[in-house]
Amino acid sequence: MPPFVKTLFAICRVSNLPTVWMNVLTAALLAQHDAPPAVIALLMIASSASYAGGMALNDYFDREYDARAQPFRPIPAGRIGEEQARRLAAGLLGCGLGLLAFAPEPTSLLPGLALLAAIYAYDRWHKEFAGSVLLMASARTLVFVVTSWATTGAVPPLVLVAGGASFLWTLSVTVVARWEGRRGRPYGFPVIPWMIAAMALLDGFLLAIFVEPGWLFVGLAMMAATRFGQQYVRGD
Repeated sequence: MPPFVKTLFAICRVSNLPTVWMNVLTAALLAQHDAPPAVIALLMIASSASYAGGMALNDYFDREYDARAQPFRPIPAGRIGEEQARRLAAGLLGCGLGLLAFAPEPTSLLPGLALLAAIYAYDRWHKEFAGSVLLMASARTLVFVVTSWATTGAVPPLVLVAGGASFLWTLSVTVVARWEGRRGRPYGFPVIPWMIAAMALLDGFLLAIFVEPGWLFVGLAMMAATRFGQQYVRGD
């Protein structure tokens, strides 16, 4: 794999994308059990672009901190320039939002803008504002809202249940990660990578309850795919 592709994968944390795909799949199926595969694929691509863009933007805003604490990250390591990272983030975020115009409900651009705002606000102020953990959790929940709205023009109660569960789990991941940072040393076990990967399992569990038991195995597969990818591209 070319070095620059590896750098793009690293700054976008692509290893975590299976958890985003599972978020979209869960929201689409809970909102509309027979959601067209092409629509689900479109929303997976849009959400993947938004997630990857948010991660790249996070590295851009954290570049000075990373130079001191995480010099292996792509920008301080000199593998990608600051301006390149900023343009990459802007392009991906713009693509994620723009693709929503092709969804069955183009008005999903409105919750899409809310997702974009949550991503930007978290990336810009998370080092300064402790309450920003709520923004990170909200961004995950908004993936459910955007997907549901894009497919049906509404957000049914079951989608809110799944989005709420994702909010609480994401909040716990962020809090545990911050505690690890304050400890000044990593946990003896890859806690954060496993917690991130388990987001897919949580969705699979919810689909098993509300749609069909077999979806639990899809959640397990997505969790395994995330952990596999994290062996090559850090997801934390």
